[in-house]
Amino acid sequence: MNNWLPVVIILCAYLLGNISPAILISKMMGTEIRKQGSGNAGTTNVLRVLGRKAAIATLAIDVLKGVAAVLLGRYVGGQDLAMICGLAAFVGHIWPILFGFRGGKGIATAFGVMVTILPMIGILEAVVFVGMILITKRVSAGSVAAAVTFPFVTYYFIHDYVLITVVMAAIALYKHRLNIVRLVKGQEPKVGLKK
Repeated sequence: MNNWLPVVIILCAYLLGNISPAILISKMMGTEIRKQGSGNAGTTNVLRVLGRKAAIATLAIDVLKGVAAVLLGRYVGGQDLAMICGLAAFVGHIWPILFGFRGGKGIATAFGVMVTILPMIGILEAVVFVGMILITKRVSAGSVAAAVTFPFVTYYFIHDYVLITVVMAAIALYKHRLNIVRLVKGQEPKVGLKK
């Protein structure tokens, strides 16, 4: 049974990632976030469609999913399993089996993973993310910049997890592919900094 325990824990981390506050909160408010705004089940779309309180709740829960997955993996099998569980939660957020494999884009959950693996990585990624938003006034620009720099920041601190962060960054960039096209064309909508 012990040989199967890491597999079970990774599966639990994936299912933890399936918890989608954007979808659940929107349904509680009588709508379906994936049919509103950009169609993405993430904080930015929730902010635009449902307002600040719903967006704050969405962001907090999505981050905490990554934190919880890493802590679960670390408790059972140490830092290596923790990182794998973080990846599983990230994938579960993006492709949740409980919601027809249509989830968010994973940035908040990835932040939760990395700030728990090593706080300095999370802090530096947050600086990149927020800095790019302040410069461009576009959340997607911050997300793309954070994804691109993610493996490099990780390599500086923890060589062993670079491959996993490359995979996470590639997935995040793939999920933002339409945003990237709109950014290049200057068509990506801005988010008010007061919001």
